[in-house]
Amino acid sequence: MKKYLTVILTMIFMSGLYAVTATRIRVEGMIDNGVAFYIERSIKTAAENNSGIVIFDINTFGGRVDSATKIKDLILNSPVETVAYVNKRAISAGALIALSCKKIVMAEGSSMGAATVVDQEGEKQSEKAQSYFRSEIGSTAELNGRSKEIARAMVDEDIEIDGVIEKGKLLTLTAKEALELDMCDTIIHNDTDLYEYLGVSPSDVEQITISLAERIVRFLTNPIVSSLLITLAFLGLIFEVKTAGWGVGGTVGIIALILFFGSHYVINMADHIELIVFLVGLILLLIEVLVIPGFGVTGILGLLAIFTSFFMTLVGNDPTANDLLNAGATLSGSFILSLLGLYFLAKYLPDTKMLDFIIVRGKEEKGAGVKNTKHFAELAGRSGKAATDLRLSGKIEIEGEVYPAVSANEYINAGEPVKVSKVEGNKITVIKE
Repeated sequence: MKKYLTVILTMIFMSGLYAVTATRIRVEGMIDNGVAFYIERSIKTAAENNSGIVIFDINTFGGRVDSATKIKDLILNSPVETVAYVNKRAISAGALIALSCKKIVMAEGSSMGAATVVDQEGEKQSEKAQSYFRSEIGSTAELNGRSKEIARAMVDEDIEIDGVIEKGKLLTLTAKEALELDMCDTIIHNDTDLYEYLGVSPSDVEQITISLAERIVRFLTNPIVSSLLITLAFLGLIFEVKTAGWGVGGTVGIIALILFFGSHYVINMADHIELIVFLVGLILLLIEVLVIPGFGVTGILGLLAIFTSFFMTLVGNDPTANDLLNAGATLSGSFILSLLGLYFLAKYLPDTKMLDFIIVRGKEEKGAGVKNTKHFAELAGRSGKAATDLRLSGKIEIEGEVYPAVSANEYINAGEPVKVSKVEGNKITVIKE
């Protein structure tokens, strides 16, 4: 009887030892707003599942300052106890995320620090940006009972701490150094050590990884992909303004805009204001395309409004000077690329099947009087009239025959007299007469 009682008491003790459930969240790769959205969702899931601990499995070289700050706020406001597991490295923004947690556990051989704010080329940003992040990381460490000065030394190489770091060097701590300086709570060798330290049974740990939808959003909000989407949007919409009717060019532009704004809206970089500015610009552009002939003030205002909405979305909340510069460079580069693309499409592809995916062409029906021939050399120097509006392309009529043509340098209204200035193969270029 005594033996059975001992077994039962032991089982009760062991079940109490592993009564805590945990949620493990991987934080890896570049820290961006997609990661912030994923962590927000994961913390909410942990709370709904009544987890006792949230473990942030950190392995990152850093990323965006605003994203790291957003993640810091999410962790500090978490209703569930938070533990940072520095698994290999918590560099730059990763250091702020680790220091946001109540407990820090470091894997043997891992490191934490090197949090100076740099741009995409690795160049150190302004003192204003450094001061902001230095304050963020210092106050966060202090809030969780860690050394404010040691945390600040991870950002500023001018901070000197006797026995820790000399002036002129940026602080990065090994696991052993972090433990000696009370910047972490323990060093572990594997997951078994981690769960034993936290008093959690491995079977009670729920793993949360980034979902497919979140991966797609991260892909679409990647700076390179965002730049490509903006380029396609500009190219499609400008092409649509310069061609008659509504065609695939405008459709491609609209799809690119939906992907750009939709992905940024999901991660809260685009808000109602950005969407309203964008919609105002789109409405002005549609008025220019469908109602008002030519490309004038309405079209220019529409493009400027869309350009502004792009800029506001790219800089996000609490932007640094570098964020503003990067957003400006991205937009300028995308706009220039779209104009170059427009130029080459207009110059070299006016009558190819490839261009049919971008501009609207009428069907060459005999009843419409369209001449179906590729031999237009004899038209050079002849006069006629515009059969349709010629923005980038359209049709002209010469002696009762209709031909596809492009305007050399200006918008031409339907019915206005034109003259064929140049014929290159089946490309007919006209000017106002």
